[in-house]
Amino acid sequence: MALKTAMALAAGLVLSGCAARYTPTPLAANFPTTKQAKLQAAYHWGVVSNSIEKRLVAQLKKSPPRPVFINEPADSNAFQRALVTQLTTSLVNDGYVVTRTPAGSLKIDLDIQAVTFAADRPQYRPIGERTALPGGVSMAELSPTPMSDEDAMNAGWDPYDLNNAQFAPGQTPKTEIIVTLSVSDQYRYLARTTSAYYVADSDRELYGVLEQDAELTKLTRTFKVRGDM
Repeated sequence: MALKTAMALAAGLVLSGCAARYTPTPLAANFPTTKQAKLQAAYHWGVVSNSIEKRLVAQLKKSPPRPVFINEPADSNAFQRALVTQLTTSLVNDGYVVTRTPAGSLKIDLDIQAVTFAADRPQYRPIGERTALPGGVSMAELSPTPMSDEDAMNAGWDPYDLNNAQFAPGQTPKTEIIVTLSVSDQYRYLARTTSAYYVADSDRELYGVLEQDAELTKLTRTFKVRGDM
């Protein structure tokens, strides 16, 4: 008994020595696993618009009904224009009066913030191999490491089956957008909703992200010449 107690105390001392009580900065830790939709088609824009409209309507019902005016940015991109059009359709179909001028109406403002993160961010997806069970049932055994689509097919795993098709193929996009819609009058906000989505890096221009010309970003030098030539 004394030996077990001594071993337990020794183990406790070792474990306590592995974790410092004080550090100069917080330790970097991952968030719990979540899913974020990736926009890859115009149909997805309609899904986003319908989702936003339902959340806005739920909040607008808390106030007396009033006409609404959607304030479309003058320099809107393709995604913003489509979102305004689809949002107008959804609101009209739900019985709301959508005016063409702002006078006397609640104003709906649309803000799209495109964010570019570092490329090649890791993503740990539950990929595995099938194992046959009695009665014609199969199960998927999780693999400890991520597997590419090519490796999965070589191992006899269909990366596009029902168990795996929920995950977007390819690497984690570096481009994300934050979509915020606000409903307000001249005094206060009455409703507000914010959501975030991945977008394909090849579609960045549709969301207003313009790539800089590499030639224009190069450093240049200006020489000042004095005297007669």
